[in-house]
Amino acid sequence: MATDENYMKLALEEAKKAERIGEVPIGAIVVKEGEVIARAHNLRETVQQPTAHAEHIAIEKAAEAVGSWRLEDCTLYVTLEPCVMCSGAIVMSRIPRVVYGASDPKGGCSGSLMDLLQEPRFNHRAEVVSGVLENECGAILKSFFKQLREKKKAAKNSD
Repeated sequence: MATDENYMKLALEEAKKAERIGEVPIGAIVVKEGEVIARAHNLRETVQQPTAHAEHIAIEKAAEAVGSWRLEDCTLYVTLEPCVMCSGAIVMSRIPRVVYGASDPKGGCSGSLMDLLQEPRFNHRAEVVSGVLENECGAILKSFFKQLREKKKAAKNSD
């Protein structure tokens, strides 16, 4: 039987794909009735689109897979707490359950800065499960940004 941890490992595989191409390593998958129906990772730098977040892409792929914008029987797994844009897409697509790994104290809108997924004024709310494989999800991000800072510092020192 698949668990939240098993599905988060698949989202981490997506995050690693993003890292390999120089993107911020965030991955997402959408599961319906125990089946992965969509996988995605960040592509903002690759496609130069501000909406190319892992969750946003995964939601679009899931809607295409089920033939509806309503993803009422799905769970979204994502390695980092969704931002305001992705939280809005979750609400608009009616996803009932979101599972994320690492919290985002500077941009997270699923419990950190605010909680758009539990906002009672919206007509849809999602159950949120946080901290699933939190250490692994956070470590890949910390490592990526540490390497990025080191590259920038090396480039600055070589000038």
